[in-house]
Amino acid sequence: MSTAVDAFLAMLAAERGAAANTLAAYRRDLVGASEVVGDLATVHRDRLADLPRAWAHLAPASVARKVSALRQFYGFCIDDGLRADDPSGVLPRPQARRPLPRVLGHADVERLLHAAEDDAVGEGAAAVRMLALLELLYGSGLRASELVSLPVSAVPRDAPFLTLTGKGGQQRMVPVSRRAQAALARWMAVRPAGGSAWLFPSRAGHISRVRLFQLVKALAARAGIDPARVSPHVLRHAFATHLLEGGADLRVLQTLLGHADIATTQIYTHVDAAQLVALVNERHPLAARTPEGQTLADGRGGS
Repeated sequence: MSTAVDAFLAMLAAERGAAANTLAAYRRDLVGASEVVGDLATVHRDRLADLPRAWAHLAPASVARKVSALRQFYGFCIDDGLRADDPSGVLPRPQARRPLPRVLGHADVERLLHAAEDDAVGEGAAAVRMLALLELLYGSGLRASELVSLPVSAVPRDAPFLTLTGKGGQQRMVPVSRRAQAALARWMAVRPAGGSAWLFPSRAGHISRVRLFQLVKALAARAGIDPARVSPHVLRHAFATHLLEGGADLRVLQTLLGHADIATTQIYTHVDAAQLVALVNERHPLAARTPEGQTLADGRGGS
């Protein structure tokens, strides 16, 4: 690893607040490129042009990510005077289309909730925990990593909000529904004692993302839903999609989801084309007027 790459990663951490996973991803991409062309800080642009051939087997999204990492690295190098030119112009500019997320309908979510509620009737701690996890995934739209790492101190006392730390160390407040509050209260009543700082503790600290994934898949199977269709991320998407369908403002939704860029929210919150057409027909100011200029209310032409 070159000194320039180390300095670039340090800048991402200090100035942009990049998370550990983000830094690791940049490191992998830059190390991989240096293994093909040599020291990135001194490589000639003609040598850098060999990278697209090494990436020929990769998906466009992967190539786009690697190119982005290199462009940012060379921008940093120029700003810090580590080199005078930017050789990244020889790299491709792949158009990586992000796939629309999988959609889980209202009926399927209801089946999941009913299954979790039925399991929790016996007051078993594991079943009550699953109900609380599900209510927070679908009711508040938390990321899996945010949910499993919630501290006990995040549980609302006087206000119906969770305070959590999301991607890049950014804090935000997330509303907690009455249903989720009730599920959390049930969980707190049976949560194992022992002084753990985590809301959902395990022997190793808090439950892992992998364990949460397994629990959600198992619940889907009990609810009669194909487990391949359900994951914590799909439930987060259902939260966003169903709120948008209900008329939520996109900017508010961006805040709730913790997205830095609203473009991410627009892709994430896929809505049926038919629903968009219905929204325009029902809510647009001209929706009550006929094509001839007559209002539906009085049948007369407008002025």
